[in-house]
Amino acid sequence: MKKALIFGVSGQDGAYLARLLLDKGYQVTGTSRDAQMTSFRNLAALGVRDQVALFSVTLTDFRSVLTVLTKVVPDEIYHLAGQSSVGLSFEQPVETFHSISLGTLNLLEAVRFLDAPVRLYNASSSDCFGDTGGEPATEETPFAPRSPYAVAKAAAHFEVANYREAYKLFACNGILFNHESPLRPPRFVTRKIVSAACRIAQGSGERLRLGNIDVARDWGYAPQYVEAMWRMLQRDTPEDYVIATGQTITLRDFTAHAFDAVGLDWRDHVDVDPSLFRPSDIAVSRANPSKAAQRLGWRATLSPADVARAMVAHEMGQPQPEKTVP
Repeated sequence: MKKALIFGVSGQDGAYLARLLLDKGYQVTGTSRDAQMTSFRNLAALGVRDQVALFSVTLTDFRSVLTVLTKVVPDEIYHLAGQSSVGLSFEQPVETFHSISLGTLNLLEAVRFLDAPVRLYNASSSDCFGDTGGEPATEETPFAPRSPYAVAKAAAHFEVANYREAYKLFACNGILFNHESPLRPPRFVTRKIVSAACRIAQGSGERLRLGNIDVARDWGYAPQYVEAMWRMLQRDTPEDYVIATGQTITLRDFTAHAFDAVGLDWRDHVDVDPSLFRPSDIAVSRANPSKAAQRLGWRATLSPADVARAMVAHEMGQPQPEKTVP
């Protein structure tokens, strides 16, 4: 039985990944900053809370990281931890950089120190690319981060690449574009839109306030994206991969799809609020995930519009799409 260790198991991706690995017969251990106080509601929502062993770990504390690696002795490590909100990173830039870049460095150094045959996945981010002028980003596209979050993720990405080259670690970066699910917390704009649309459809009478609705993103479905993470670590050679649907729509269109799914016209219920605009933002985020298709055999099967409808369906208690990828 393979053993997997998931740093950041309480988040959206961590919960879906834990379920996937358990389905594949893994022994799964997860970490959180305070496992005694964390609710792990996402694991509970997926029905796997009692099947995951849990430890308290602070990635910015090297001793904490080394201790859990020594106890678990994992075959595979999935690093999904750290501050995960672009918007919040503008308010907490120092904490964001420490939690992501220093946390990743501690993990890499602990793996190197133990000199064990472990495979490591690191959650990189499409935000590292910045604004590519509408051109689809590939694994070779230069980084030009435009937020404290993206700067931290870029640093972590290069740390992984450096340790892979210098110390021959089996370490991969998954450059994931936006991926959503019903487990997204309300601070993420997709969940904010979907929840508001469903409440309004049920008669709340509220109005939804959004920032720049002209930004365009490649929104995928998180339960499918964790399959790509796993596939990266099953390869003979560690590499970095762009993971995306290959389709980009505006936030305006995502909002329209969500409201249409509940039988409403979004224009009757949404206000654009300039105070919600970010200090700097990416106008268009576009991806070319062909390498993942060719080498991992992975393709997203839900478009951004499908994702909006799937999230509404969950909120309204309707059937969900399959989590697997052909």
